[in-house]
Amino acid sequence: MSAVPLQEPLPQHFSHPLSRYWAATRPAFLTLTVVACVLGAALAQFHHATDFVLLLWAMLGAMLLHAAANVINDVADAHNGTDSANERRLFPFTGGSRFIQNQVLTIQQMTLFGGGLLLAATAIGVYLWWQRGSGVVLWGLIGAGLAWAYSMPPLRLNSRGFGELCVWLGFALLPMGCAWVAGAPLSPTVLAAGSSFGGLAMVLLYLNQFPDREADRLAGKRHWVVRLPLAVAAAGYGVLVAIAYAILLSAILYQILPVWTGLAALPLPLSLFAWQQLLRHAAQPQALRPAIIATLLATHLSPLLLALGLWLHVFFPI
Repeated sequence: MSAVPLQEPLPQHFSHPLSRYWAATRPAFLTLTVVACVLGAALAQFHHATDFVLLLWAMLGAMLLHAAANVINDVADAHNGTDSANERRLFPFTGGSRFIQNQVLTIQQMTLFGGGLLLAATAIGVYLWWQRGSGVVLWGLIGAGLAWAYSMPPLRLNSRGFGELCVWLGFALLPMGCAWVAGAPLSPTVLAAGSSFGGLAMVLLYLNQFPDREADRLAGKRHWVVRLPLAVAAAGYGVLVAIAYAILLSAILYQILPVWTGLAALPLPLSLFAWQQLLRHAAQPQALRPAIIATLLATHLSPLLLALGLWLHVFFPI
């Protein structure tokens, strides 16, 4: 497959049809699912659960669901017109993949591809059901339901003020589900770790909505960055960051998470830097690239450091 360029994708950038479909999943953003599953593996080991073969299958299923959500979101935003109208996007972070707008793939091809990804994830879910029991069905239904309902009618939750909550819930469930598939219980430790990571994933989505704000408003996508006055929306970033880290630190204070997991708070300065940039440049979205990169780094580093803290506790408890 040919390498995906940093500039917006065009048909001539792809020498093989399969490379188009691979790039349409926005693979650079699937790393969030990878770190969620790494956190899930650490939670499993913390609870002395060791079925890592099933965990790998769960990771593949989760990545297929995340890829499906990305493709379905592109289809939905092509239908409502927000990506076509978005002239202030910061590619590749906001404004969608541009595959439909730049005629790399048709909307019909993307629709079928998104459905195919969901079916593949469902097949893995059936296998995990056979291996792990009927509880897998609940995890799968929630994941597939959120992937579809986030963007697609009739629910279109991202247009009704529930998109941020969907992302929090969806990404919180990823490490929880992976740990559960590996044999861990849904303990307070699992819930706290997943909730903290989900909060940071929501912060990333929230920030990415600022460059898309005007196009989303015209398309009727009434998420909270659209609903709130710009200055209030920018202040809201700090509130969401505080909640995500407060979950982590409160869990440590009440001995739900071990002391070593305090390492996961080390990326906080990156989040604060991003907030300072947002407060300064909320009305100038083209200047928000450093804020988005800092938030992306914090969202990846915090769960990895949380996983490291759990592993350190296993071998060096304090």
